[in-house]
Amino acid sequence: MPAKVVTFGEIMLRLSTPGFTRFVQAQSFDVTFGGGEANVAVSLANYGLESYYVTKLPKHEIGQAAVNHLRRFGVKDDFIVRGGDRIGIYFLETGASQRASKVIYDRANSAVSLMKKGEVDWNKVFEGAAWFHWTGITPALGKNAQELLEEACKIAKEKNVTVSCDLNFRAKMWTPEQAQAVMKPLMKYVDVCIANEEDAEKSLGLKAEGTNIEAGKINEEGYFNVAKHLKEIYGFKAVSITLRESYSASRNGWSAILLDDKDCKVPYRSTRYEIEIVDRVGGGDAFASGLIYGLLTKNNTKDALEFAVAASCLKHTIPGDFNLVSVDEVEKLVKSGGSGRVER
Repeated sequence: MPAKVVTFGEIMLRLSTPGFTRFVQAQSFDVTFGGGEANVAVSLANYGLESYYVTKLPKHEIGQAAVNHLRRFGVKDDFIVRGGDRIGIYFLETGASQRASKVIYDRANSAVSLMKKGEVDWNKVFEGAAWFHWTGITPALGKNAQELLEEACKIAKEKNVTVSCDLNFRAKMWTPEQAQAVMKPLMKYVDVCIANEEDAEKSLGLKAEGTNIEAGKINEEGYFNVAKHLKEIYGFKAVSITLRESYSASRNGWSAILLDDKDCKVPYRSTRYEIEIVDRVGGGDAFASGLIYGLLTKNNTKDALEFAVAASCLKHTIPGDFNLVSVDEVEKLVKSGGSGRVER
C-alpha cells in the first residue's frame, strides 16, 4: 500500500500574463491554480503516493474549481474545509533573459488565512500517515494559520509522523525578524528541513559565506557549513539546500546538497543541471516533493537527493505551478547523468 502523505497550506488562483507579456500589456490572463503545499501534494500523487491536502476554500464556484483541479491530478480532498468568502490570488508576469519575473499577491482575508483551530480534526488527518509537509508560506498568512500549524505539528509528532518544512521565505508577506520569531520555535517539530539560498538566512538567521546568487557564484563549502549548523542547532534528521545559480531569468544552474544521519553524513552535492527555463514557479516545491518521495522509497539517501534535483529540473520546463512528471521520467533523467538523453 502506498504511503500516506499530508500537506497543509493555501492554494491560490494564478492569473499569469500570456507568454512573456508584461502586466501593462495584458488584455487577458491565463488561469490555473497553485501554491507551495498544493504543488507538493500534486507531485506526490503523480508519484503514486496517497496524497492528502488540507486547506480551506470558499463554497462558491471558484473554490470548487480549485478542488476540482486538485482532484484532476489525484490529490485527495477529504480534509479540505469549505467556507469563507474568497480564495487568494496571485498575478504572475513571466520574465525572460535579463528581465526578472514579477508576482503581485491579492490574498488578504482569504479563507485559509481566517481558518481557526478546531476546524480540522488533525487526529483523523494523520491516522495512518507517514509524512507531513508544510512551508514557511503558511505561518506567514497570520496568527490563525500559525496556531493551526503548530497544532498540526504537535499531533503529527505524537503520532510519529515525519515532518518536513520548506522554509520558503516570502519578503512580500513578512520581514526576516517576523519570520524568525515564528519559524525558530516551530523547528522543534521538524525532522527534514529544506531551504534555498536565502531561506536559512531570512527565516533562521544563518547565512552562507562567499556566495553571490545573481552573479552565478556558489560557495559549496559555505552551504555545507550552513547545513551542519542547522542540523546541530535544531537537531534535524536531514537538511537539504537547493543551489540556484541565476545567470538570467531564462538560464539557471541547479543542484542541491543533503546532510543527514544515513548516507550523507558528509554533506553530499548532487548532479548539477543547466536549465533553460519555461516556468520557474513551483521549482522548489518540485524539489521538496521529489525529496520526500525519494526518502520514502529509496534505499540510499544520495539517490533520494538525485531524484529530487532531477524532478525539479524537469518542473522548470513545464508551464504552471504543478510538476506533472512521472517517476519513470525523473529516473530516466537521473540515469542520463543530466543530459536528458538515455541510451536505448
